Amino acid sequence: MVILTFILQGILALMFLMAGFGKVTGSKMHVEAFTHWRLPQWFRIVTGLVELVGAILLIVGYWVPTSAMAGALLLAVTGVGGILTHIRVKDSFKDTAMILFLAILSFVVFFLYLL
Repeated sequence: MVILTFILQGILALMFLMAGFGKVTGSKMHVEAFTHWRLPQWFRIVTGLVELVGAILLIVGYWVPTSAMAGALLLAVTGVGGILTHIRVKDSFKDTAMILFLAILSFVVFFLYLL
């Protein structure tokens, strides 16, 4: 079970490092997405920083399990916010699927650490 947890943790860390970095650096895709969601661009930067912190906590969590739990929970809650944003603007399931998957995966990693 530990190996599975570490693999899922690594996948999450990589995904959120990429997403957070894209948001903080202002990639065209993320700028357009936040405009579509009617959210201010400063919130894109805050969201990116939260994602980067969560990913870093997951990486540190390989040595300090409570960090992994904190990172997974932070990213899970952030994911729920992302899902609600997609629902609010009536995005398709295709557009919502990735953050739904990442939120579920974050909750799974959190609960695996509780075992």
